[in-house]
Amino acid sequence: MNFVEMLKNLWSSTGVYQSEWQNYVMLVIACVLLFVGIGLKKEPLLLVPIGFGMLFVNIPGAYSLLMKEPVTADGVTSPGGLLYYMEKGVEWVIFPPLVFLGIGAMTDFGPLIASPKSFILGAAAQLGIFITLFGAILLGFDGAQAAATAIIGGADGPTSIYVTTMLKQFDLLPAITVAAYSYMALIPIIQPPIMKLLTTKKERSIKMEQLRPVSKREKIVFPIIVTLVCGLILPDSLPLLGMLMFGNLLKECMVTDRLSQTASNGLMNTITIFLGVCVGAKALGTTFLTVNTLKIVVLGLFAFLMGTIGGILMAKLLNVISGGKVNPLIGSAGVSAVPMAARVSQTVAQKEDPNNYLLMHAMGPNVAGVIGSAVAAGVLLSIFGV
Repeated sequence: MNFVEMLKNLWSSTGVYQSEWQNYVMLVIACVLLFVGIGLKKEPLLLVPIGFGMLFVNIPGAYSLLMKEPVTADGVTSPGGLLYYMEKGVEWVIFPPLVFLGIGAMTDFGPLIASPKSFILGAAAQLGIFITLFGAILLGFDGAQAAATAIIGGADGPTSIYVTTMLKQFDLLPAITVAAYSYMALIPIIQPPIMKLLTTKKERSIKMEQLRPVSKREKIVFPIIVTLVCGLILPDSLPLLGMLMFGNLLKECMVTDRLSQTASNGLMNTITIFLGVCVGAKALGTTFLTVNTLKIVVLGLFAFLMGTIGGILMAKLLNVISGGKVNPLIGSAGVSAVPMAARVSQTVAQKEDPNNYLLMHAMGPNVAGVIGSAVAAGVLLSIFGV
């Protein structure tokens, strides 16, 4: 081999030679996600791994190496690529329930127990899921594709991944996941204009009564009862909801501190890294940049808007029924993004009255939304699952 041929081989092996325009578009999108996570500090724990995973695989030539399947020849098996093994946690639906375990171990359901009407607000905020389901069908998606897209309205990334994977919509997974987490990060921008549009200054200034204290016994019994009731009515919700409640029981029972700390820290952080990188790595430019991706981005935003509207309208109704004791702003927190959506309710309320503290009242619908999104996932799976 002469020197010129060596240079030609070297050139043909470079990423620049193997690149397509889609790679460069995705590299720009990856950098935007990294900026949102690092520069703007929005959902950094997931946007940074997702953005880097996207950056990882869209470097020309990297995908085939990282996702290489193991090959057996003459009794000898050559190992597969790194991400081939890591993505099994997504493909086999292992990572999302484990994330819910960690979320449960970090969640205080006290505000929800103290104010059971929060269940109604959490349920109303799932309106975006079911309206978007029909919208997706009208745009040409089949039932399973529409269900996977609609779950973005639950404002819960792991739930979106779980439903999409269980429905075997692997081609849509990158777009759905990126849309879900991106809109979650943008909640402080998306929700306030809707909240102000649908409420009056008087309603936003309503001060709610302090929540009653919740006993430790109530907090221990709560996850057990929720698991039994929801499991008996909707078994398809158990992989997510059951792990959420199990994690919460570890936290509240006071005899499993080591397990609770592991679930909420070490295990949660490890799974979050793997999940984020694997999801980002599925966003390969040649398969990500499609018309369906654009539809999913639009439908995802619509789902978030309708979920916020549903929660606020239900809170306005409860305010009328209660004689003016419910601030409608807490309804927007029912979209599940914990605790960001609750903080947005607090922020908007304090712009009207700096002495109005809604955070704990908003946390009720917020954690109810987590339960609601898991139940909605179970409903979709029971209808469209195979």
